Amino acid sequence: MREKAILITGGAGFIGSNFVPYFCEKYPMYHILNLDKLTYAGDLGNVKECEGMKNYQFIQGDICDRELVEKLFSQYDIRGVIHFAAESHVDNSIKNPMAFIQTNIEGTFNIIDTAFHHWMDGPFQVKKGYESCRFHHISTDEVYGTLGKEGYFSETTPYAPNSPYSASKASSDFIVRAYHHTFGMNTTTSNCSNNYGPKQHHEKLIPHMIFQALSEQPLTVYGNGQNIRDWLYVLDHCKAIDLIFHNGKSGETYNIGGHNERDNLTIVRKICAILDEKRPRQNGKKYEELITFVQDRAGHDFRYAIDASKIQSELGWQADETFETGIVKTVEWYLSEGVYK
Repeated sequence: MREKAILITGGAGFIGSNFVPYFCEKYPMYHILNLDKLTYAGDLGNVKECEGMKNYQFIQGDICDRELVEKLFSQYDIRGVIHFAAESHVDNSIKNPMAFIQTNIEGTFNIIDTAFHHWMDGPFQVKKGYESCRFHHISTDEVYGTLGKEGYFSETTPYAPNSPYSASKASSDFIVRAYHHTFGMNTTTSNCSNNYGPKQHHEKLIPHMIFQALSEQPLTVYGNGQNIRDWLYVLDHCKAIDLIFHNGKSGETYNIGGHNERDNLTIVRKICAILDEKRPRQNGKKYEELITFVQDRAGHDFRYAIDASKIQSELGWQADETFETGIVKTVEWYLSEGVYK
């Protein structure tokens, strides 16, 4: 019997490249197809541990390439999609919004519309044998906008995106929602808080600060550093996606958060303290002395925080890492990789 083919988009990026090895190892009965364009944020080195796995296959390509996507569905008879592929850096979305519109909106439409035609004969008419096919869409808590000092984002929080990035992700969420309600597709969506951990691109806050510190460069912090995020260790996120894909209720959205709220300045100081212990500066000074405050980012949301009670109560998910344990593992990974020497 042919292995069940699962398409994972963006599996060479940060979260996807943590998910793919985990998923391949846990489900040897699946044929995992990793479709990634390999933009600046994608790196085949991120999934090097999968190269010898018999149930893994990498395909370089763009989710906006409709002909390619249709070919993959037909050739491999894809029975499930886990959709990570996205442009995701807010600063880049301010400089070049078009790339976000194309990838996050048009790309998502391409993938889900192809899945619809492959799995269904028409609205609410699932092809025989395709009843269990599911499309899972990974999104962000940034679609909800910003919070004050109190409260949390829940699955019923109205959307209020404030950047081109979050607006494009909100649009992609609505496309997935529409395919469930209009066509009866088996879809699920997850909105996560800020991820951190191994393999994250250097442009993001935590790896950027590690790189800057070890390079003896200024640790530039936006505004007064008081913007707050809820931090989620990437492997905890991967486990949540696995649960939703297999056990989540069709048409539902699940928020995934780590209950680890920290402001940006606290994050940077924590990284400095860990590096002081594990890779002290040669001049004997503290890394914290490199912190420099710069003009705040345009449209910088003040606070994000996730209420993850739904996935906890309905699917039994719990984060394994606290921020204190996860940040140490993260810094140690970057040091062990030697990428900042």
